[in-house]
Formats: sequence, structure tokens, C-alpha cells
Amino acid sequence: MPRVIVCDVNETLLDVGALEPHFKQAFGDGRVLQDWFANVLLYSEVATLAGPYSDFGSIGGAALDMVASARGITLSSADRSRILQGMLTLPAHPDVRDGLQTMRDAGLKLVTLTNSAPAAVQQQLTNAGLTAFFERSFSVDTVRRFKPAAEAYQSVADALGLPIDRLRLVAAHAWDIVGALRAGCAAAFVARPGKVLYPLGPKPDITGPDFRNVAKQIVAIESRTA
Repeated sequence: MPRVIVCDVNETLLDVGALEPHFKQAFGDGRVLQDWFANVLLYSEVATLAGPYSDFGSIGGAALDMVASARGITLSSADRSRILQGMLTLPAHPDVRDGLQTMRDAGLKLVTLTNSAPAAVQQQLTNAGLTAFFERSFSVDTVRRFKPAAEAYQSVADALGLPIDRLRLVAAHAWDIVGALRAGCAAAFVARPGKVLYPLGPKPDITGPDFRNVAKQIVAIESRTA
């Protein structure tokens, strides 16, 4: 049987860069977005390794307060809300819909796995118009361990009643690829601008410059096992 395709959501499917105007308004520099999101990912991993666990949205708010404090800025409640709520209304990258349709047309089963809380990811996929492509959506809240912890990927395999090697993660993050491969999944890396694989980590069998290209490679490989 072909593998189940497990799509990461933030940055892989959805364009976090759409928040840049909000950061420019709040900080005077849209590039602060990158600093903020890097801190969100960092402290989600801190929560996994050291605790305590908080959901991704709460960590996003805490990281935003840290970034503002480091710059000596007091965020207005409106600016803070605009940024955090903006995570729920991110648009899909322009290559995503075609790639998802390619995989669906090939008969592949698609699900999502994200660090976002269940209610948040449902809003994200609905607002981006992607809900219909996916049979199920999974959140790390189930195991209270953020990706790239092995438990996050294993929880999807357990829920689907499959061996973990029957999953293929698709992600634009090197750390997510490493986590999935180390957990026993196959993986496919979407090398969006500025995204590269971790040189010391295991390498996926699929790498492509965008989601559309990666989807075509996935279909070519997975259709051989159909």
C-alpha cells in the first residue's frame, strides 16, 4: 500500500510571511517576524525537553512578548492580537493547492500533523480553503510533545493503525524532516527559499524546490507500491 502523506502546516502549506505587514506596523520592521517565529519554534522545543507544556498559541504569545521586550517596545493589545490572530488566517502558498490535488488525484491519503492546537489548525485549514484535501488533522496536543519529538509522529501512526514506516512527512523545516526520519517515517523536503537540510541529519529520498514539485515526486514513488 502507498504511504499516508502527512503534511506539516505552518510554512509548509501556509505562508507565515503574510504576517510581515503586521510586524512592520508593530515593530517598524517586518523582518522581526523571522525572529519571532524562530523563538516560537525554539520555546516549543524547550517546552518538550524541559517543560512545562503549553499549547502553540500560548508559546506564540509568550515569544511575541519576549521579542517586544528585547527591543524595548510595548505592544498595544491591538497589535498583539492582530499578529496572533493572523496565524489563524494565513493564506496557502500558491503551489500548495496544485500539489495537494496531484496527490489526491493519484489516490493518496492525505492528513496533517502540526504543532498548532486542534481548534487552531481547523481554523487555519478552513480559512486557507484546504480542508477538503485532508481526511484527518492531527495535533501534537495529543501527546503534549512538540515536533520533532518522536512521540508526535508515532501518535499519527497509532491513530491510523499503521506501522510508522507507512507514513511520509512533507515539510519545509529541516528539523521536522530529521524528527520524522529518526522516528521511522519516510519524508519529503520542500526547499522553499532560505530553507535547507541539516547537514548532520539523515536525508530524505525526496527534495524539491516547491510543494508542486515534491508532490509529483511523491506520486511517482508511492504509485510504484500501489
